[in-house]
Amino acid sequence: MEIHRTTRALQARADALRRDGHRIGLVPTMGALHEGHLALVDAARARTDFVVVSIYVNPTQFDATSDLAAYPRTLEADLAACEARGVDAVFVPGDDDLYPAGSQTWVEAREISKPLEGASRPGHFRGVATVVTKLFLAAKPHVACFGEKDYQQLALLKRITRDLGFDIEVVGVPTVREACGLALSSRNVRLGAEARRQAPVLSRALDAAEKAVAAGEVRTEALLHLARTELAKAPLARPDYAELRCAASLSPLGECLDRPAVLALAVFFPAADGDDVRLIDNRVLETSPS
Repeated sequence: MEIHRTTRALQARADALRRDGHRIGLVPTMGALHEGHLALVDAARARTDFVVVSIYVNPTQFDATSDLAAYPRTLEADLAACEARGVDAVFVPGDDDLYPAGSQTWVEAREISKPLEGASRPGHFRGVATVVTKLFLAAKPHVACFGEKDYQQLALLKRITRDLGFDIEVVGVPTVREACGLALSSRNVRLGAEARRQAPVLSRALDAAEKAVAAGEVRTEALLHLARTELAKAPLARPDYAELRCAASLSPLGECLDRPAVLALAVFFPAADGDDVRLIDNRVLETSPS
């Protein structure tokens, strides 16, 4: 397995691969890899013949320095997991490579960045859009795979790919969950024992709304009430938001579910280290054709 530490080195490798007719798949990560990330590797492998995983904790997408400092860093284990999964190359850049001295260029998709995570974490998506653009330019992939758990991020990256004319297929990969329904996340390891036990309430809230839609409920406020009521059953859960948005544009819905919509949740739980852990999850809700 190759390890590249600079953009120039990875670009040179990508150029050679493309000249030889290879298709490149990219899986951008911040490390602390779990089976959800490895499912992205599998999706990239199914579509390409050379898979690159990037491991970089991007400082520009954190709105709180404490969250950046607490983010788990497990590079040795991550490299072993990549090699075991058959990854061809890992990109491990430094801050000075992706953000050279005096760096002042940013990528931003304004409207799709405003609600949900964008409202709760100002500047987050500017950091995401900028670093992923840099990773696209470094790896020169034909395909890039991202998890559907980060629904708004996936929508944002599809938007900038279209807007900037990247010749890249952006693939969304279904969320990988534990048996209890909890979405896999690198942040889960920071949960305290009781918070860890209560955290599956997010998936139960999504299940409640989905079952209601299947039974014929289409009122937006009724569906949100169901989700919020379920979240309230977990005493340690402190909701940040629970919103229904148009699945395609993330624009607000009217009074009824008249098109596919994403129910997006963000909830704080106590961390084992005394800070909060913020978990997100989502479900696309769609009425059955009559």
